[in-house]
Amino acid sequence: MTLSIRNQLPGAVTAVQSGEAMATVKLRLGGGQHLMAAITLEAAEELGLAPGSPVRALVKSTEVSLATSRVEGLSIRNQLPGAVTGLVTGAVMATVRITVDGGELTAAITKDAVEELGLFVGSDVVALIKATEVALATE
Repeated sequence: MTLSIRNQLPGAVTAVQSGEAMATVKLRLGGGQHLMAAITLEAAEELGLAPGSPVRALVKSTEVSLATSRVEGLSIRNQLPGAVTGLVTGAVMATVRITVDGGELTAAITKDAVEELGLFVGSDVVALIKATEVALATE
């Protein structure tokens, strides 16, 4: 299957916590970072997720926010440090390619945000991703 989702990070499940309707799934990505996904309980069961299961974390580029440093006091579970390796700015929007340990992410953000954050190729950034915006696929 080919997907339009650019952000596809390989990893392995380290823990699954099931609730009544949802499950949180903790992953260890290839570069050693940790990522959390919040998915439906039904999806977790259908995928057969358990510690050690190989998965691919999928995140749309429009669901990746950027900060210039780690952010405290925030409900967003996933904060992946990295560096800007590509930047394409249009009249209104921009795509920012970020290299993180073990992979790459793309963020689609506004041109104004790029300017206000002072982003350039080589900038250190932190990619922020809500757990509810991480989809999981099994290989």
